[in-house]
Amino acid sequence: MGLTASVLAVDAGNSKTDVAVVAADGEILATARGGGFRPPVVGIGTAVDNVAEAVARAFAEAGVSSVDHVSACLANADFPVEEEQLAAALHARGWGASAEVRNDTFAVLRAGIPEPRGVAVVCGAGINCVGMRPDGRTARFPAIGRISGDWGGGWGLAEEALWHAARAEDGRGGPTALARTLPAYFGLESMYDLIEALHLEHVEHHRRHELTPVLFATAVDGDPVARSIVDRMAEEVVAMATVALTRLDLLDEEAPVLLGGSVLAARHPQLDDRIRELLAAKAPKAVATVVTARPVLGAVLLGLDHVGAAAGAHVRARAYYEH
Repeated sequence: MGLTASVLAVDAGNSKTDVAVVAADGEILATARGGGFRPPVVGIGTAVDNVAEAVARAFAEAGVSSVDHVSACLANADFPVEEEQLAAALHARGWGASAEVRNDTFAVLRAGIPEPRGVAVVCGAGINCVGMRPDGRTARFPAIGRISGDWGGGWGLAEEALWHAARAEDGRGGPTALARTLPAYFGLESMYDLIEALHLEHVEHHRRHELTPVLFATAVDGDPVARSIVDRMAEEVVAMATVALTRLDLLDEEAPVLLGGSVLAARHPQLDDRIRELLAAKAPKAVATVVTARPVLGAVLLGLDHVGAAAGAHVRARAYYEH
């Protein structure tokens, strides 16, 4: 091999792991994909074992046994202490002379901007927001659910839709078409039937998130309750983005706000329009963009940032993933 491997980039989410071995000039020498990364469920050691399998394949393809630096953006790295524990676990594998772990939301942010400056809101299964400046300052939230003040994401939206639909059917709440469209998705006639099916796991728990697109379709058809849930999601996205911009002193200057994750990447017109409307009012200089690049690109670019790679290296790496 003619080029020396400089960076091992890892983007590990709950459902899959992407790795890349990168030369100092930004050439992608090898890539591999592995399984999900869920240390709270399986423990740190087993979770890193899953990453190790993909790393071994990428190293073999690249013809290397180690790199200068490991740049890892990992799901479930929600607090600095968790990032430190995971960095130590990665470093112990001997993959690189140094290792840095960030929450996987940073990968989405860095993938969507030409320099490490801006804010990203990711709305997939859950919701999270991070921001960064070139001087190393960051803004972030714990983002571990309701106990950290979060609302929304695919799971949150589905839960909220179910709540309103249940109350509409039994009379505790006002009417909404969700009482019909949610059970109909699973071939059921009533919310009572759906509640029973979910409780008894005739409909498996993990399938609840499938109701989020049903919520959006019901909103498109004009249902006021469904539309109000979508509007609330937009308010949450903009609230997080505005707080992060404020913490980083970016509120009063032009700065990118990247929108990522399955819910935002779907570009639902009502959600998209409402986010931009609210952002224009609360952060008028912010520039909202939906990120479509694969998050592993962000881990690659953060790694190249760390090793002080030339600007051309970033361009070369981005071209590989955006061609």
